[in-house]
Amino acid sequence: MDQREAMEAEMNALIETLSSPGGPGLSGNLTDSEGFPLSDIDVSTVRAQRKRLAELRNDHKKITDRIQKNIELLHSAKLPQNADTKNQGMCTSASSENHPMEVDPVVRIPFAMIDEIAEDSPAAEDGLQLGDEIVKFGNVEIGERLQERLMSEAQSNQGCPFSVVVIRRDAISFFYDSVVALLLV
Repeated sequence: MDQREAMEAEMNALIETLSSPGGPGLSGNLTDSEGFPLSDIDVSTVRAQRKRLAELRNDHKKITDRIQKNIELLHSAKLPQNADTKNQGMCTSASSENHPMEVDPVVRIPFAMIDEIAEDSPAAEDGLQLGDEIVKFGNVEIGERLQERLMSEAQSNQGCPFSVVVIRRDAISFFYDSVVALLLV
């Protein structure tokens, strides 16, 4: 995670440098209409910065994919047998059984966006982030009587672990979406 954060910091610095007013930008020509290098830009430096940014984006994607796989492995593991026995008897819905979480690659439509997370809440502890778009809450997906079904799902799983599937947009590349499955306990 530290390596990823260092990459993000370096990418942000490169993006800021390249996108500064009067700067060359993240893409575009470094030559004039006659094919000569622009006189107000150090072409070799800009090329090196753009190349480094592309390398960092590729490495960032690899690390993010590796983190995602580890999170999926973590959440697919069975809950320990000695988990809070007080709540075990009350948690009878299908979403709280000890089965691996499955995230299918089908495109889903989000029905809510996280715009606030309370400190020390289950959502904060389990990794929800501001801007995450919820596509599945327990067994509830978008459709008719959504609010009613969400309330029912929340009430029936109160105090029990259940899954939330979100779409997380990557702030660095703006095109990279990832589906994140969280198990809220």
